[in-house]
Order: sequence, then structure tokens, then C-alpha cells
Amino acid sequence: MFINLSNHLSQTWSTEQMEAARQYGGNVVDMPFPAVSAMADENDLAVLVKEYAHDIISHYDPHQDVFHVMGEMCFSFALVRLLQQAGFVCVASTSERLVQEREPGHKEVFFHFIRFRRYEI
Repeated sequence: MFINLSNHLSQTWSTEQMEAARQYGGNVVDMPFPAVSAMADENDLAVLVKEYAHDIISHYDPHQDVFHVMGEMCFSFALVRLLQQAGFVCVASTSERLVQEREPGHKEVFFHFIRFRRYEI
């Protein structure tokens, strides 16, 4: 299974991104990314990360399930480390960012999915 732990539901993904995800793990399942307060300190974050890691490790199989982790950077970094230690493969999505400036101070940003890249230790 390919578990999408991000702020972007898989139903909004392009056909190319869905196909790439299915190559990693067959079925694609969304898991909501937590709202991480900018005011949270390292201890607050550690508690949240450990809760997520415990839940994941007790419900998923590191030999079959792949995690797409994209979101708040400190949370993602810490969670990926714990999941890798438990034997999970974790990936990030890569994209080209296309920016069009409509008028001064107003930009439209489009992301074109390229591939999934493994987080490496």
C-alpha cells in the first residue's frame, strides 16, 4: 500500500502521480498530515511525532507499505527517521514549480509532478 501522509489528498493528484504511487505500493490511501503549530517547541513536536510513529508502526507493515511524507519540515524529518528505523520506505514527491506573475505582488504557482524520490539515511 502507498500511504499519502501530506496536505494534498491523492484524489487531487495527476494521473502520472497516481500511476507512480501505484508502482510503489498498489492501493493509494490518504492519511491526514497533522496541523503543526509554528509555536510548537521541539518537545511538543517530539510528542506528536512519536504518537504518529507509534500509530503507523502498529497498523502498517514495513515490508509492504510505503509512506509519502510531505509537510512541515521538522515533523517530516523526525517522522521519516523513526519510520526508516522501523524498516519503512519513505518517499517525497518532486515537482517543477511554474510561476506566472500576473501583476506586481500577485503570482500564480503551478506544480508539475516529476517523480517520487526516496528519503535516504
